[in-house]
Amino acid sequence: MSKRPRRNHTPAFKAKVALAAIKGEMMLSQLAEHFDVHPNQITTWKAQLQDGASDVFGPGGGNGVAQPAVDLKLLHAKIGELTLENDFLEGALSKAGLLSAKR
Repeated sequence: MSKRPRRNHTPAFKAKVALAAIKGEMMLSQLAEHFDVHPNQITTWKAQLQDGASDVFGPGGGNGVAQPAVDLKLLHAKIGELTLENDFLEGALSKAGLLSAKR
């Protein structure tokens, strides 16, 4: 008996299966057969959906994962550093004759 390869389901598929389980139009065994997943997996996805449903209506409006805060000072410092490096290298390469005049 050969093993079936591990499958990774998309979040959209998981949501579809979990919503079908919440609606209750089909029994769990029927859903498992229809979507070709184990009934325990459907139960897990259903519980995850019910636990995370409050996040949809919270701050951020259901974008899933909260966006990390961006440190603008750090980004501007990095941009300045890279600009200085590029200017230095451009000057050094043009003096050495390795940088063409066309850009």
